[in-house]
Amino acid sequence: MNYIDKLTFEQKQSYYAALCEMISPERVALFEKVISERTDMQCVVVENIYQSQNASAVLRTCDCVGIQQVHVIENNNTYQINPDVALGASQWIDLHRYNKKENNTLDCINKLKSQGYKIVATLPHEKDVFLPQLDINEKMAIVFGNEVEGLSQQVVENADIYMKIPMYGFTESFNISVSAAITMYNLTDRLRNSGVDYHLSDDRRIETLIKWAKRTIRRSDMIEKELMKRLFGIQ
Repeated sequence: MNYIDKLTFEQKQSYYAALCEMISPERVALFEKVISERTDMQCVVVENIYQSQNASAVLRTCDCVGIQQVHVIENNNTYQINPDVALGASQWIDLHRYNKKENNTLDCINKLKSQGYKIVATLPHEKDVFLPQLDINEKMAIVFGNEVEGLSQQVVENADIYMKIPMYGFTESFNISVSAAITMYNLTDRLRNSGVDYHLSDDRRIETLIKWAKRTIRRSDMIEKELMKRLFGIQ
């Protein structure tokens, strides 16, 4: 049961405060520090990645630069996380997986567009712009393809923007994990040095903090049931 959906914003705050009593003050302070730099203005989409080290490196990069949402399209390849590479990053970001339909790419794209995101395809194209030219005032979902085939035709046909990273050598492209790291560091760094309010909304902030707290506490599901009953009379 998803108890959080039943709570008002004030109740969510009370619930989080109760969870914080079971966590060290140092951990709570770290949560507050990290959440202050999280953003939904930009998110990452990866399509059909099959090498676990690349998939895991993307998650790690997103956590490090403050990207809270990663969308994973699994048409043919299952998204596998290598714990030695990800270093626990998957615990702290919101991972959305699209693997229930015959083709999940359009499902992901349509969902993101309905949330106000511009779809940015990372590939050379006659309309493409360079990474430093992307407008950070807009909500953007940056889509990266797999290691061999790149992006699918569905992404290419439905993208709003075509972006490439400036390169100065003979090789035509970066590795997927390197490309994602360069792109997201550039965008988040520019975002933080702009006047754009990139922070999570109040609701997203408190719900994310609750998720982090629950992942820190042992037997959190049982504790959640007890707190819901004691604090709000929810059973």
